[in-house]
Amino acid sequence: MKTILVSAPYLLPTFERFRPIFEQYSLDVITPEVNERLEEHELLAYAGSFDGAICGDDRYTARVLEACAPRLKVISKWGTGIDSIDASACERLGIKLTRTLNAFSLPVADSVLGYMLAFARRLPWMSAEVKSGRWQKLPGRSLSECSLGVIGLGNVGKAVVRRACGFGLRILGNDIVEIDPVFLAENGVTMTSLETLLAGSDFISVNCDLNPTSLHLINPSSLGHVRPGAVLINTARGPIVDEPALVQALQSGRLAGAALDVFEVEPLPADSPLRQMDNVMLAPHNSNSSPTAWEHVHLNTIRNLLEGLGISSAGLKI
Repeated sequence: MKTILVSAPYLLPTFERFRPIFEQYSLDVITPEVNERLEEHELLAYAGSFDGAICGDDRYTARVLEACAPRLKVISKWGTGIDSIDASACERLGIKLTRTLNAFSLPVADSVLGYMLAFARRLPWMSAEVKSGRWQKLPGRSLSECSLGVIGLGNVGKAVVRRACGFGLRILGNDIVEIDPVFLAENGVTMTSLETLLAGSDFISVNCDLNPTSLHLINPSSLGHVRPGAVLINTARGPIVDEPALVQALQSGRLAGAALDVFEVEPLPADSPLRQMDNVMLAPHNSNSSPTAWEHVHLNTIRNLLEGLGISSAGLKI
């Protein structure tokens, strides 16, 4: 009997619904207690005891993978991002690594537009004023008066652009790969350098993958190009933004605000200055929230696991 380590925090609360699938294929299951993710030392405690894994942002480092091989045959990532998994070590050790591409483009893009509207129309701050007994009319802007810079025009970035078009924003884009010129023309996107994008955008949306080229892409140097009064929105990965540099830019007024769903350390430490800033909106890495998207990813992740083990998933409904 093969054994599966299931540690994806979005799947665990509803796992009993899917247990019959594992029983159908005679798969034993280990379901550890998970707080956000399993760290390296926690995974090492299970090394050699499982044949496949369904994980979230667990730290599958080279050390962990080497300890789990050769028994471990497949890691099925719940979601899209695999930056917490050493993909090169997986390839070297013959461990299949799978994920669900384009899983959360729509809810994440909705979150980006929600943050933009909140800042432009000053909605959370006006609500706080009225609830505190003051009748203060805060100045707002129409999004049609603003410009948006989208860093990373993959599936999420494209979904952000399509939504932004409906609000009449001027849109700048930046990516390290060539983007379909038809998409750019149809949506009025001007591709430019990162420096030009930062200098010309009222809202900056970070939507790129986390990889060696994007680590701390937003740093003291790049923030020096930002248009004063701009708002930074990060719904991608925390380490794309150098957090101390972000805090300094917010404190100095270089940035007027920030909306952050992801952080360099998660959960966000209790002593983070970001928790005390009135011009910052925070969320617990949850911009992917969508019952429809989650259900699709639950099932597709299980299917990827089965196929990685060489088991046909033809009878599994997706």
